[in-house]
Formats: sequence, structure tokens, C-alpha cells
Amino acid sequence: MGTGPEFNPKLLGMICNWCCYGGADLCGVSRLQYPPHIRLIRVMCSARVDLAHIFRAFSNGVDGVFIGGCHINDCHYITNGNYNALGMVKICKKLLEHIGINPERLRLEWVSAGEGIRFANIMNEYAPRMKKLGPLGKSEGMDKDQLKFKIEAVTRLIPYIKLVERERLRAPLKLRATANPEEAHNKFFGSDELNRLFNETIVDKLAISQIMLLLQEKSLSTGEISGKLGLSPSEIARHMSSSSRHGLVRYDESRKCFALA
Repeated sequence: MGTGPEFNPKLLGMICNWCCYGGADLCGVSRLQYPPHIRLIRVMCSARVDLAHIFRAFSNGVDGVFIGGCHINDCHYITNGNYNALGMVKICKKLLEHIGINPERLRLEWVSAGEGIRFANIMNEYAPRMKKLGPLGKSEGMDKDQLKFKIEAVTRLIPYIKLVERERLRAPLKLRATANPEEAHNKFFGSDELNRLFNETIVDKLAISQIMLLLQEKSLSTGEISGKLGLSPSEIARHMSSSSRHGLVRYDESRKCFALA
């Protein structure tokens, strides 16, 4: 009996025009082999890749997103855009993990225009890893509706997340002057303080975004919302109290449930 068609992951790459795209082009000219599952989009700088692009790709069924840029401190722009890309990817991975998507599905690498072999090696490691993970959502234990719901909740919050990232979650400029700036940035984004700020500024807002999506469908009680989101009734009550003060929801006393205002 056949085992069904072989799974080949859908991969999207967004790569820097000046470096990584040159490396990918050299890889092709040199006839270096790598799995053909990835489709590449050239951007002028890795910093041009936005959270919205990544979540749009996942919402359209892409199984993995690859971002390629110039090596740290080799950016072709004065603003060193690859530092911005690094910070954005770190925050995005936290968001993916929080909503139950394996953060390994998003990958960032630095590839120069002369590193065709490096580009091929990265693809020959990344594509099989995504193939092993399987289709987006399935390996995470989510059906299509759950996956769509979680991605939509984050997507609605992206303008706010970008503002918070710029004002409160961005790595200090002084880290760029350290002996190993990438290691310093990794340490910063893995710190307890950063995790605290992430939970304080984003996690609660994401829960409210999910609640608003649920209430678009129908009115729900605290217990029903709690069951759907896996949050405690006390957490739901806290979010509802905040949302009510801001005029987002109202409580229907007769039906004992919440509805959009």
C-alpha cells in the first residue's frame, strides 16, 4: 500500500540585494546543489523585511521563512539595517513560540556575495529540517482553523508590536560597539529583563486580540473564553475589565456573557 505523496515544504526566502542575493546567485552560477523548495524574494536590505511579511507568508501556507542579509557591521547602509533585522527576528521568534508555532520555522543568516558555498550549505541544512518538521500547524498539533486564528490575532497586533519594539524592546546602540556584537544582541534578547518586558507589553495585548476575534463570532461567557484560549477565568476577567474600561466590550447581564461593544 502506498504511503501517499512525499511532503516537500514550501519555503520563502527574503534576501538582501547586496550580499545574500549575490551569494545565492553565485551558488547558481557555480552549479551548487540544494533542495528546490525555496522561492527567493530580493529586498534592498534585510531590515526591509517586516513582521507583517512573515506572518502573511505563514498565513498563506508557507512552512518556513528564511531571511538573509549582510554580515554584521557589513551592511551597505549607514543605519546598519541588519541589526534591525536581527532584533525583529528575535521578537518574531518569541511571538511564534507564544502562539505555539515552532520558532525554528523562521531562520536568519548572514551571507556575503562571495559565499555561494555557504548559501548552499545553509539551504541543504534548512530545507531538510523543515521537511522533517512537516506542514505548518500539523507538527504543532493545530488544525487549520486554530492556526489561522492564532496568526490573525498576531497580525492585527503588528502595528502595536512594532511601536513597542521600537520604544521598549530595541537593543541599546552600545551593543554594536562590543567585541562580539551579535553575541551581545543574542544575550540581550534572551535576558530575563527582555522576557519580562515582552510579557508585560505584548502577551496581555495578544490575549485581548484573541478574545476580540472570538467575540466577533458570537457572545461568550468567561468560562467559554477560558476554555477556548486555555487561560484561567481570573485572567479572562482581568482582560475583560481592561477591555470594558476602554469601550471594547460590554457585559450582557441577562445572558451572563461578553460581547463586542
